[in-house]
Amino acid sequence: MRVAYDCDVLVIGGGIVGLSTAYAITRAAPGTRVVVLEKESGPARHQTGRNSGVIHSGIYYRPGSFKARFAVRGAAEMVEFCAEHGLPHEVTGKLIVATERSELPRLHALVQRGRENGIPVRELGPAQIAEYEPAVRGLAAIHVGTTGVCDYGAVARQLARLAEDAGGSVRYGAEVRTVGRRGATVAVRTAGGEVLRARALVNCAGLHSDRIARLAGDDPGMRIVPFRGEYFELAADRADLVRGLVYPVPDPAFPFLGVHLTRGVDGTVHVGPNAVPALAREGYDWGTVRPGELAETVTYPGAWRIARRHWRYGAGEVRRSLSRSAFTTAVRRLLPAVRAEDLIPAPSGVRAQAVLRDGTLVDDFLFAQSPGMVHVLNAPSPAATASLPIGREVARRVLAGLE
Repeated sequence: MRVAYDCDVLVIGGGIVGLSTAYAITRAAPGTRVVVLEKESGPARHQTGRNSGVIHSGIYYRPGSFKARFAVRGAAEMVEFCAEHGLPHEVTGKLIVATERSELPRLHALVQRGRENGIPVRELGPAQIAEYEPAVRGLAAIHVGTTGVCDYGAVARQLARLAEDAGGSVRYGAEVRTVGRRGATVAVRTAGGEVLRARALVNCAGLHSDRIARLAGDDPGMRIVPFRGEYFELAADRADLVRGLVYPVPDPAFPFLGVHLTRGVDGTVHVGPNAVPALAREGYDWGTVRPGELAETVTYPGAWRIARRHWRYGAGEVRRSLSRSAFTTAVRRLLPAVRAEDLIPAPSGVRAQAVLRDGTLVDDFLFAQSPGMVHVLNAPSPAATASLPIGREVARRVLAGLE
């Protein structure tokens, strides 16, 4: 029996990765019918629209990894994309600053990693740090010239327009409730009762990517454990303390980059984020608790293995979340002049972090495939930076399955 398909490819998730995938499919295979289903009333409402807007250079990531390759390539492409479409952006460069002697070996290791990844870096002493950022103090630093800032919400909206201009469809308020397969057909039912049939499905659901994979009958082999990142802004009359982007030396045991200082495209200086367990997948404050989602996290073996292994680190993050004074102390390591009253609460974000059953934090982008499906299972930062190459990679995989 001939199946009446509603489209060729269904993409679940209207964040920057899902929209980049739809855009890439329409460019690589014109005429392919693509439908994006997004449960919110507009694009980029979660990870994409709740980050600090940094175009990452790729310096942190293991040479040869998806993150390294896609971030380095994606940073250059994101600048070109923003310039081509008149979207706000700026290539500011950034400093990674060591404030303690124990951090110096890790800083030097970053220099080597940057060079292996093809990223130009310059080593700085205290006087040279002051030339870039007069209010920042440190023992040594590296300057990474290819880092910048943009408005990822604006990028996502432009990708949606381009995909629609090429014949795709982006549907908002379309939460996927069921996913089924019969032969070569994939079908989904939305919360509104609409049923859509396609030849292939792409799961770019971010915070819900593992749940969508399980709905589709696939075992993702991981679980999304949500971590909330809390931000502050510098008061307007103190924003001149920071000229560009300033980061601490990251702890290699974690995928989080630590509390940093980011001057955005609108001139606002964001301070943060920390990383605390979220009590819901979309838990943007301590008051948002979803018992079912929380139970999924606390009963997952990988989550309690993380807690047992890294409880000291986690306790420090929670303390900084609950105490403005403790957060200020962390910021003052880089910016001694900052005061608690200079920090104004800003919207938080939630990182969709994939965790394996043994407690391993997945440190690279993670893709999985089954007949007729491609799942993007781990795409936190720097996924926004890398979204154009990620979209092409996913498009390549899904289109190969349609041949």
